[in-house]
Amino acid sequence: MSAFDLVLRAPRVVTAAGEVARCVAVRDGRVAAIEPLAAGLAGERTVTLADDEVLLPGLVDTHVHVNEPGRTEWEGFASATRAAAAGGITTILDMPLNSIPPTVDVAALEVKRKAAEGQVHVDVGFWGGAIPGNVGELRDLHDAGVFGFKCFLLHSGVDEFPHLSAGELDQYLEVLAGFPALLVVHAEDSQAVARAPSAHGERYADFLRSRPRGSENVAVAHVIESARWTGGRVHVLHLSSSDALPMLASARRDGVAVSVETCPHYLTFDAETIADGATQFKCCPPIREAENRERLWRGLGDGVIDLVVSDHSPCVPELKRLDIGDFGVAWGGIASLQLSLPAVWTAARARGYRLVDVVRWMAERPAEVAGLRRKGRIALGGDADFCLFAPDEAFVVDPARLYHRHPVTPYADRPLAGVVRRTWLRGQEVTGDQPRGTLLTRGEA
Repeated sequence: MSAFDLVLRAPRVVTAAGEVARCVAVRDGRVAAIEPLAAGLAGERTVTLADDEVLLPGLVDTHVHVNEPGRTEWEGFASATRAAAAGGITTILDMPLNSIPPTVDVAALEVKRKAAEGQVHVDVGFWGGAIPGNVGELRDLHDAGVFGFKCFLLHSGVDEFPHLSAGELDQYLEVLAGFPALLVVHAEDSQAVARAPSAHGERYADFLRSRPRGSENVAVAHVIESARWTGGRVHVLHLSSSDALPMLASARRDGVAVSVETCPHYLTFDAETIADGATQFKCCPPIREAENRERLWRGLGDGVIDLVVSDHSPCVPELKRLDIGDFGVAWGGIASLQLSLPAVWTAARARGYRLVDVVRWMAERPAEVAGLRRKGRIALGGDADFCLFAPDEAFVVDPARLYHRHPVTPYADRPLAGVVRRTWLRGQEVTGDQPRGTLLTRGEA
């Protein structure tokens, strides 16, 4: 019998050494050997990549709203994880809200884990929630294995997940610093948004004015100073305002433990080209102007922005209110889980970035920030999670061919570069026929 269960012979593979030619061998779900292509390793199963294919580590998406249980008609573990696998994503972390009950205590975490069991096509971990009144639940949730805690600084969009005040943010972060545990923050300031013009009607420009850059900037500044004062570790979610980049860079130089993400839609679209009434583009914080988008790209290139994740937040089609095109009443959320890699790659290569950069943003750094030690890179002893990617193959997005529950996405009919041809999870190919994913616990993943 062969010493290896699977060998992938790849003229192009992205590893810690960059993009190189290697044989990658798998035993018992882990990477057991990485040798030069000429070594000719063989396994019980051997796959030789075509000349137009690149082997990437399975991507890690730490910002996904699965919505099950409670709003399973919006999305669900089976549909979300199948979409993730089709997009080369082998690990997701599920957000604590939009499901009912929200993941704000251990009992709710167990409800969610039971809902997910036997359904997941990729590995799934969970965030806990930080809401007013549950500070006493945080340590128990941490010990139960959540990867950190999410909070909002303004209304979350669902009443069962209320936001923290500025004082509560300081209090909760001081508690979390004692474990220590990561706090991930939706950073828009409630007062700044309340003082802005209300969102209403079909004009995207009016919606954009309802969520000004200043609302993000003020909130990010408070998050930074709270982390500085408490010594806690914070992560700024879905940054859309490039104005905040200088203060984030300054905080890092000062030693503040702050990381930051952005999303494919902020790197792809721009406010100037969003049609009035096109509520499939509504998200919070909003997609901003083209010049802002280009500064986000520079922030990625400079390393101020650590990672890119989907913030996949779908809903039933009628909540998008495409019938009336009213941005004031439509649900705010972008459905993009399956398309994250080609969307980012399409825009990245047009700006001179390489696949090694995309892997850093979408696999390596998300895993590092979340503490997923065996994920996000092709390395000895790591989980054998792979994505076989054809970077030069192009396609036009057909929503009917997406696996997430509802075919509503702003990427519809958009040409993209890069096709995921195969995905492996711990050495087993993900075909969508049999769920093989594992529910992950912090410290064990």
